[in-house]
Amino acid sequence: MFKLLKRGECYAPKFLGKKDILVAFNKIYKIDENIATDNLIDVEIIDCTDKIICPGFIDQHLHITGGGGEEGFVSRIPEIKFSDILTAGITTVVGLLGFDSITRNVEGLLAKARALETEGLNTYIYTGSYGIPTATITGKVIKDITLIDKVIGVGEIAISDHRSSHPTIDMLKEIACEARTGGLLSNKAGIVHIHVGDGKKGLKPLIELVEDSDYPMEMFVPTHLNRNKNLFYQSLQFAKSGGNIDFTSGESSETGYSVPDALELVLKEKVPIERVTVSSDGNGSIPSKGTGIEVGKVYQLFEDIRVSILERKLDLEKVLKTVTENVAKRIKLYPQKGVLAEGSDGDILIINKEDFSINSVLIGGKKFIDNGKVVKRGFYENCQL
Repeated sequence: MFKLLKRGECYAPKFLGKKDILVAFNKIYKIDENIATDNLIDVEIIDCTDKIICPGFIDQHLHITGGGGEEGFVSRIPEIKFSDILTAGITTVVGLLGFDSITRNVEGLLAKARALETEGLNTYIYTGSYGIPTATITGKVIKDITLIDKVIGVGEIAISDHRSSHPTIDMLKEIACEARTGGLLSNKAGIVHIHVGDGKKGLKPLIELVEDSDYPMEMFVPTHLNRNKNLFYQSLQFAKSGGNIDFTSGESSETGYSVPDALELVLKEKVPIERVTVSSDGNGSIPSKGTGIEVGKVYQLFEDIRVSILERKLDLEKVLKTVTENVAKRIKLYPQKGVLAEGSDGDILIINKEDFSINSVLIGGKKFIDNGKVVKRGFYENCQL
């Protein structure tokens, strides 16, 4: 019923100092320097000495039903396992399709999101896919966002990629109109999540769209912006002008910038960190020279954050914001999620301070990882088929 986290070094992600956190049922009830247990019944005390307590990570770009397909049917990536998400410190995900909207569909994406929710995860999805007209459930983006609870926006719409439908500015405007209207009608984020490829134009189609319309800049979230160096520096200017930018974990420093490299340059270039998020692109396909397709590992998101903090010595508050508070604000879940605050959801990550490894994961106040071990797995994970 109650969980009391004692003597942890709290990052909300703003540094709060050493605090106790009382979780009642699925919410954070109280944060204080010393919370007594005298009047509490059925309370579990969790010693967080020498540990960091922060909000659970939010991954706004995860291929929960699997990506791939670029090398035929055999290259279709299987659905992700519940425990793979947990071990990355992720407590909330936004699932999406991507390139393949022929052998996969938004209905299947919604079903997988509901399954992961039943297993204990917080889940949302984008309707849509790479191309325009894009995949939907109801036949219209606006209807999906307005009428289906888990749909918070449309994506990933592809630009500057040989796999995209090479949408015109008018086509992008139409998608943006439906997302914006659907978001307003349902009080959701109504964002347009945009896949940016290695094509020659980079972010130019999105920049032209913003300049040639009255849509608020913050409703667009372009991603993969660290995949090559030209695109990366283009994205920094976009962020300085008020746009959102999202980096992908696991990117190679040979062709682009890794997340630790990218965040280091962002801080050096004085880009507002509030404009920056990081996502995993987990369970999606990664083209690899000479070896075909590799699978993006969702755990790489936590690893990139760990390297940024532990090895690069980047500001812990600012780095954590890119996978917690900033994401929650982007997808309109703040302050319910993405922050440690009285009244927010009990989605909490406990990290061993010495090596920045995951100690425990709580979702809605329930413990899913304890002392580094997964204590609750997915429905089929313990079955021998």
